[in-house]
Amino acid sequence: MSMALHRIAFALGGAAPQNGEPNPMASLVLMVVIFSIFYFVLILPMRTKQKKLEALIKGLKAGDKVVVNPGILGTIVSVDEDSFQVRVDDKTKLKVLKNAIAGLQGQPQATEK
Repeated sequence: MSMALHRIAFALGGAAPQNGEPNPMASLVLMVVIFSIFYFVLILPMRTKQKKLEALIKGLKAGDKVVVNPGILGTIVSVDEDSFQVRVDDKTKLKVLKNAIAGLQGQPQATEK
């Protein structure tokens, strides 16, 4: 596999210099290819997932059943500027930050492929 990448980079970079040193363009092309793979495999899906979660949190209202980040299940009782008051049991209410919400109850977790 690395030999094939080396051949592609060599073909894109042109002929090697006469003194036997590797072509610097081939190394640059390889770095760009590796960075683009990381971007499309890791960074882009993480950004889209974060945007979906932010949109979900903005749309939450009293009565919605949510999952708080450590796995606590509850129902939103009130919405503040930067937090929610979540009822966990009949007489137990927790005040949690908006960024502690992991999602809605019963919503299946999306698995990445």
